[in-house]
Amino acid sequence: MGASLEKTRASLSAKVGKGELRLLVVLLILFALIWGFVELADEVMEGETGKFDQSLLLLMRNANDLSDPLGPAWVEEMGRDLTALGGNIVLTLVVLAVMGYMLLSGRRQIAIIVLVAGLGSQGMNTWLKTSFDRPRPDLVPHQMAVYTASFPSGHTMSAASIYLTLGALLARLESRRRVKVYILTLATVLSLLVGLSRIYLGVHWPTDVLAGWVAGTGWALLCWLGAEWLYLRSLPNQSAVTAKNPSILND
Repeated sequence: MGASLEKTRASLSAKVGKGELRLLVVLLILFALIWGFVELADEVMEGETGKFDQSLLLLMRNANDLSDPLGPAWVEEMGRDLTALGGNIVLTLVVLAVMGYMLLSGRRQIAIIVLVAGLGSQGMNTWLKTSFDRPRPDLVPHQMAVYTASFPSGHTMSAASIYLTLGALLARLESRRRVKVYILTLATVLSLLVGLSRIYLGVHWPTDVLAGWVAGTGWALLCWLGAEWLYLRSLPNQSAVTAKNPSILND
């Protein structure tokens, strides 16, 4: 019995060690993303990205008619469908649905993380848009109505924040590596498609979308750090429960 308890404690200690290493790696990535966003914003405000933005935006348009995005009409409609995946209504429904599931499953803390991912990204994006106040593209006609400033892309940032946060949380519950990779890849692809659709529809400069990806990924990492911190805090409690109830080792 004593040997089993020691083995369990050693296993929990190993998990803590791996968790701390992951936290360090994620913090380094987070600092890199913050630095990248600051540098990108500085270049945008100084007008250094004009040629890049214009050339990439024009690549997605008919050279003979800039009001016509590349591809047949159904491709344009598909672009609208994809961009809706980053819209406020769709993402709000996703967040509420996941929160409801987490609350019913007894995972109240995770439900709070999901709420923070949604509200936090929206609040931060509003603040950033107000701070930079970059005009929307006027190079090509917009294929959708827009009401706010351009930098960074709100659809892109919110999609990256929420889908990547949900992907990371779901992957945390999965033990099979290939399933983890699938979940995280799916979340990443959804975020990328939403961003590309904003450029395709002419409502954002490419650097708006790039900034949205960077900021959204950074916010998702912060939310993941919160979830990981809660998990690491729970490990000592798991050890204590195991010590008081050794029979659970055989469950």
